[in-house]
Amino acid sequence: MNQNSRDIVIQICERDQRYPYDAYDFVMDALSHTQKKFQRIKHVTGEELLEGIKDLLLERFGPMTLPVLDYWGVRSTEDIGNIVFNLVENRVLNKNEDDCVDQFRNGYDFNEVFDKGYRSQLAKKISRMR
Repeated sequence: MNQNSRDIVIQICERDQRYPYDAYDFVMDALSHTQKKFQRIKHVTGEELLEGIKDLLLERFGPMTLPVLDYWGVRSTEDIGNIVFNLVENRVLNKNEDDCVDQFRNGYDFNEVFDKGYRSQLAKKISRMR
């Protein structure tokens, strides 16, 4: 994130205190990660971004993902949409005419993905190692 974007995010956080700066910073990192994953220079869909966010959360935080999200006040994919659209409304990110915050509703269940899903993946990796 460049300095101008950082300043804008700080202002967003002052106005909308639901999510801390770190949550916005992570979403911006996840956007770059998602663009690389889907080989896009610019636009990714809400669904693609949610997939990229899921991947990067598990990569960075593993079993601590749920506590990190809770600390950030991010309890559902809808919260991610709120962060994204705060960035859109403040011209840090762009959207196309098909993009809307509703694309982030009910994307996936955090407990299923970051708790049960993570444990299942870990068990498979351990069994392969034996």
